[in-house]
Amino acid sequence: MRVILNKTFYYCKKDISVALHLTAQTQLSTQTPKSMSTIKNLIRPNIQKMTAYSSARSEFKGKAHIFLDANENPFDTDLNRYPDPLQWKVKEEIGKWKNIEVQSIFLGNGSDEVIDLLIRIFCEPREDAIMILPPTYGMYQVSAAISDVEVQEVLLTNDYQLDITAILEAVQPNTKLLFVCSPNNPTGNSFNLKAIEELVEGFEGIVVVDEAYIDFAGQASCVNLLKEYKNLVVTQTFSKAWGLAGIRLGMAFAAKEIIDVLNKVKPPYNVNQLTQNAALEALQNVERYEWERANILQQRNFLKEELMGFDFVKKVFPSDANFLLVRVKEAQELYDYLTSKGIIVRNRSKVVLCEGCLRFTVGTEEENLELLEALRIYTEN
Repeated sequence: MRVILNKTFYYCKKDISVALHLTAQTQLSTQTPKSMSTIKNLIRPNIQKMTAYSSARSEFKGKAHIFLDANENPFDTDLNRYPDPLQWKVKEEIGKWKNIEVQSIFLGNGSDEVIDLLIRIFCEPREDAIMILPPTYGMYQVSAAISDVEVQEVLLTNDYQLDITAILEAVQPNTKLLFVCSPNNPTGNSFNLKAIEELVEGFEGIVVVDEAYIDFAGQASCVNLLKEYKNLVVTQTFSKAWGLAGIRLGMAFAAKEIIDVLNKVKPPYNVNQLTQNAALEALQNVERYEWERANILQQRNFLKEELMGFDFVKKVFPSDANFLLVRVKEAQELYDYLTSKGIIVRNRSKVVLCEGCLRFTVGTEEENLELLEALRIYTEN
């Protein structure tokens, strides 16, 4: 068992209606889905009691042609009005695409805002904790640190899989959120859906499955599990397959009761009008999304095969994402060489279980060919 935990545990002072599992389950539980009353007990008391900010535009229902309620500049610039605070048009299009009700969708200023809000909603500073599964996405730990929330860690196995027994045995009474990144960053692999489901069953807190790279994966999304599990939140993004990293638009899918709390805590106009416009335009052009996704998948396979032919490459790890994690000889030297050629990759050598690894994002055909040519020159020197 490979577990890293902080030396001090801050036990939750609030009454919790259900005992947390401290032992692993070897089979999926037959218990009924966690009720929303149980989920409510996980929310910080001050969040439950607070009154959300009420924006002028959110108070109005119906049609109007003169708006004198929000102290806006009255002269039309296409952007002189505040955006829809709940982004209903974008959510309606996403709902059609994902076959999910709009009441179960939250939109954030990138998925990072979703991560931050979830920690602030469910974790009491200096009392509660989140659990992460390194190597994994770094913002879970950063957001927890900002909120002064403890971070508990359980390493993935050496082949980057979930250690279900170790994870559930490491859960403490103050563990409120469990972050699972699948496909995982920086390793690129997906976790087995049954294994994720076992964690959702066995963990009495909120399980957040980060699916930023799901569009490149061969397996189904955990969104399909939402009707069965009320303690599950699934995040996705427009940054990767949709090619819209610049607009900063993240999605969260969950039970309506959790979405309602996210809407309660978020800033009133967290997604700007330019972002909403860009998302709506993209959702009307799914053909482009499909073409780019297919091209990236083809280039990922091509790049993998080519990289495996170099002597300095020890291993190219399996990937369900738009990048490849590659273990190489002299990782820092190779990284410095590529940088000198104006080619920037990510050095992951200092990340646990990723020693000697570089992460290569899959580029265009032209970019990948230039990378490979630079690597061939490197081998000749």
